[in-house]
Amino acid sequence: MPAYDLLTIGRSSIDLYSNQPGAPFPEIESFGAFVGGCPTNISVGARRLGLKTALVTAVGDDPVADFVLRFLEREGVETRFIPRKPGFRTSAVLLGIEPPDRFPLVFYRDRAPDMELTIDEVAAAPIGDTRALLFTGTGLARDPSRTATLFAAETARAAGATVVLDLDFRPDQWHDPRAYGVAVRGALPLCHAVVGTEEELKAVFLERAADVSVSGSQVSGADVAGDVERAAAALLARGPEVLVVKRGARGAVVHEGGRTTEVAPFAVEVVNVLGAGDAFASGLMYGFLSGWDWAKSARMGNAAGAIVVTRQGCANFMPFEREALDFIAARGGF
Repeated sequence: MPAYDLLTIGRSSIDLYSNQPGAPFPEIESFGAFVGGCPTNISVGARRLGLKTALVTAVGDDPVADFVLRFLEREGVETRFIPRKPGFRTSAVLLGIEPPDRFPLVFYRDRAPDMELTIDEVAAAPIGDTRALLFTGTGLARDPSRTATLFAAETARAAGATVVLDLDFRPDQWHDPRAYGVAVRGALPLCHAVVGTEEELKAVFLERAADVSVSGSQVSGADVAGDVERAAAALLARGPEVLVVKRGARGAVVHEGGRTTEVAPFAVEVVNVLGAGDAFASGLMYGFLSGWDWAKSARMGNAAGAIVVTRQGCANFMPFEREALDFIAARGGF
């Protein structure tokens, strides 16, 4: 039996969230300090749901790293495979909260230590001793992280683990948005499953940089809905068996075996959408690793995401297993 249920690899950060929801960014008076980064959030969320998780990232040799690692250790996420990088500073993200639809992000990731992960550092982690590996699109943005991440995916797949890609498209982490598509398309044959938003799915097959406009970290393109089905078919033709599309308040869609299954959402009042997608991935992986089919797993993902959008932040606010299951039961069950 593998030592871990889920191993995630990629970025980590300290997240500074506005303490004045509704205030425009220039009028924010103070911030609350939390932990973030897509694979970091997912590792915490899955751990709270009962999975045994490990995180492979890198942090600086600084007090911010102490803050991040201390939180992860308290949560029970395995941190032994997280190297410190002397001369690099742990990443930071500043986040505004202006519901219902404005959540501006400012990334401080110049020379981010997690982008300096090497093949040797990944090889020292238990890549071959986990039931599932989840990596992200951002980890492919440049070397040495890109090749280290692909090495992890190759190793996990060869060992019989399920390999999952969270598309995690952050345009400002790429020198050209088309480079994102090139990198992701090259990684798809290593993946059993892919999860992402409609906008991220379209970005995988972006042909012209002008087709994407960037607002904060959000990407929007003309006529997204018209492209989603074609993009989904193109993605699945490159190797993955399953594609799970996150649609926020519209729920999720599972593409598998030539079938498309719509998964109903949960209606809640939105406080902050940041972190909802990572909560979704945590619930999705919990369901899959519990032996559920992908549609039922996505329903769990919808529940975890719905809970998180009623709260202020990401990793610190992920739901626990009993909480998520009770949330579903109170709203009609699976």
